[in-house]
Amino acid sequence: MKEREVEAKRLVGKKTVRGKVYEYEYYTLPLNLYIPKSMVEKFGTKFSLHYDEDSGIITLRPMDLK
Repeated sequence: MKEREVEAKRLVGKKTVRGKVYEYEYYTLPLNLYIPKSMVEKFGTKFSLHYDEDSGIITLRPMDLK
């Protein structure tokens, strides 16, 4: 099992629909994992990522709940 510390990056996206521009924000982690905004608001941006190579399961835990 591999373990490493990761930090969520805040990204802002823009989308144009029928001439109107909408902005939205989302958070992403390495390995192209998306994380819900509510999870970042609740626990912060630092997480511990556990990767089990045998089963291929990725587990994400907040750093303060380690």
